[in-house]
Amino acid sequence: MADIGTVKRRGKTKDAEIESKDQRWHVRNRLTLVFGSNDIEDLETYTYTDKGVEFKTVPFHQAKSKAIEELLDNCIDEYYRGHVTEIHTVLASDGKTVTVRDNGIGFPLNKVEQVYTEFRTGSKFKDEETDEKGFLHRTLGQNGLGAAATCLTSDLFKVTVKHYNSGKEQTYTFTDGALKTAKTKPKAFKGASGVEVEIQLSKQVYKDNTVNSELLRKRIIDLAYNNPGLTFTFNKEKFLFKKGVLELCERVDPNNAQLLGEESYVYETTNVKGKKVKGKIDLTIAVAVDPDSDERERFISFVNSTPTYDGGFHHDKAKRLFINAIKEKLERQAKKEKISFVDNDILAGATFVIGLTMPNPRFESQTKRKLVRDLNLEKCIDGFMAKAMDKFIRKNKDMMEAFVERAKSRTKYQVLKEASKKGKKLKKQKVEKLLDANERKDRSKCTLFICEGDSAIGGLRSARNKLYQGGIALRGKPMNVSQSTISDILENQEFMDITASVGLTIGQPAEPKDLRYSKIVFLADSDVDGGHINTLLTNFFYHFWPELFDQGAIQLAKAPLFEVVTDKTVEYAETPDELESMKKKGVKIKEIHRNKGLGEMSPEAWKHLLQRENFTRIDVVDKKNARQMLHVCFGKDANLRKDLLMDSSSSRSSEQISVSSTSGGQRKAKALTTKAAPAKKAAAKKAPVKKASAAKKVTKKKTVKKAK
Repeated sequence: MADIGTVKRRGKTKDAEIESKDQRWHVRNRLTLVFGSNDIEDLETYTYTDKGVEFKTVPFHQAKSKAIEELLDNCIDEYYRGHVTEIHTVLASDGKTVTVRDNGIGFPLNKVEQVYTEFRTGSKFKDEETDEKGFLHRTLGQNGLGAAATCLTSDLFKVTVKHYNSGKEQTYTFTDGALKTAKTKPKAFKGASGVEVEIQLSKQVYKDNTVNSELLRKRIIDLAYNNPGLTFTFNKEKFLFKKGVLELCERVDPNNAQLLGEESYVYETTNVKGKKVKGKIDLTIAVAVDPDSDERERFISFVNSTPTYDGGFHHDKAKRLFINAIKEKLERQAKKEKISFVDNDILAGATFVIGLTMPNPRFESQTKRKLVRDLNLEKCIDGFMAKAMDKFIRKNKDMMEAFVERAKSRTKYQVLKEASKKGKKLKKQKVEKLLDANERKDRSKCTLFICEGDSAIGGLRSARNKLYQGGIALRGKPMNVSQSTISDILENQEFMDITASVGLTIGQPAEPKDLRYSKIVFLADSDVDGGHINTLLTNFFYHFWPELFDQGAIQLAKAPLFEVVTDKTVEYAETPDELESMKKKGVKIKEIHRNKGLGEMSPEAWKHLLQRENFTRIDVVDKKNARQMLHVCFGKDANLRKDLLMDSSSSRSSEQISVSSTSGGQRKAKALTTKAAPAKKAAAKKAPVKKASAAKKVTKKKTVKKAK
């Protein structure tokens, strides 16, 4: 080893002053080392209401809370040993005096002063010793610090021990952190044995020695849930539970709580002497998942009845196995639906309540807020979750579907977000195939016609009101968006042209003030294919902008099926019934021309059509049923459409819009109805034949029927 260098120092140096402090000074001046923070902090937790729980942020004083809990923990340890059936706690009306009493067996009277004034004094250091059943002891206190630290930081600490084995009782009164001690003479007692401790915390040490009644009550109720069958009282309010952790979960969420499972895991180990001993871990987990909630998951957990506010190994392990089991079960469906799961798809709205009792639990600190890893506990949780999750998944098929729907919604939201960015860029681009309206100041007066084919757009071009009417042509049938991904839709040039023309963006609501056209009119041939086009367009707009239907923006134009040449005028009929009605009126008909499609309509028929102020508006009568009907007609499940087509017994109104599948089936949908708007008075009048040339254009068409 190399020589260490010599430091040149000037003048005489002063030695450090070495002091020796007693444990009273140490705990009162270094309180955080034993009980945690001595300041008020914000704690995300819950408190108990009359019948439920309230999750909220509470002002929490860790050290003060822990000082009281140490007394309760000693009672619980006696319960674990089989000696206690009742634990009573009283908080005085001034909030400063706390009394805790149990009905255990007490302990030898000559040890009282040592137990409550000296550190490293207690009965729980023999971690490797077993109980009468051969199992390792399970306790809360292991360091012999808690009760003594409470006594040394109290202005008053009065303890009465009624020792069952000796039949004697004695009271010790420690004041000012045990600077002064007074005791009574031992004497025989009547009634229950046990230990009673009355304390007032030091105002000097804790700054404020008032105890939070709400949080103390919470701690006692927590203990009652963790130790079913053990009776607790707080200021004479009684708490006794039978199902323990499950009852707590039911109190949090009575509608969704269920027991994930219970496990008693026995393992074998060797103690320090090399002797084989057994350990036992009891684990209970209850869970409640609210499928309609998007709140972050909550964990309520206890190890040997003490709350692990900061979680730890048992939290992380159980949560990960819960998520992985569900992801594995839904893996095939995820591939089919082209979705992926993130943890929050499964955990949102979930509350886990974990009760764990084990030998020798190890925590990060004396405050016991976070559990560290334990190999035997890991094996216990692995086996427990493997069995529990199989049963949970089989029992909760609806919940599995809810997880899938969450993943779908999240995926759709992400895609729509990207689509929105792309859509904003597309809105700025010029649409080459758009026959735009010329109005610039008030675009709310403008109507866009979505036409079937280029021939239709030609007729629209010559007959339209150029100021307020625009048009865009489709090529064939539009895409079925119910069976397409957002990416596919964004790649569909026709839909992108339509949205850019109107001023719509996929993923963004339709705001009337931002639209370039206030009305969107479907203009297709009056045949089955035309009906398919209209319903596919309806599906597209309702899928992304259902609010357009509420605004009355989505409409249908019914093109005249017949052009009827009389001796003086040309009249128009949209249906065969209208034609028959015309004949019955005694109109002298020279010729009747049936228009096979929009491309065969005469200029006069186009003008007759476009002169209408409003067209047939598509209204949504029942939004839920509308969604369902569109799902049936356009979704991936062909059996739903088959059932609909076979259901010929149902009667439907003749004024309801025809909703069809892409395979050619066509039915009426109650959810979507149409309302015909009145035509302009001028359009209702008979249109005179202007010139012979106009009449010739009409007669060149195929004659369906000549007037007799």
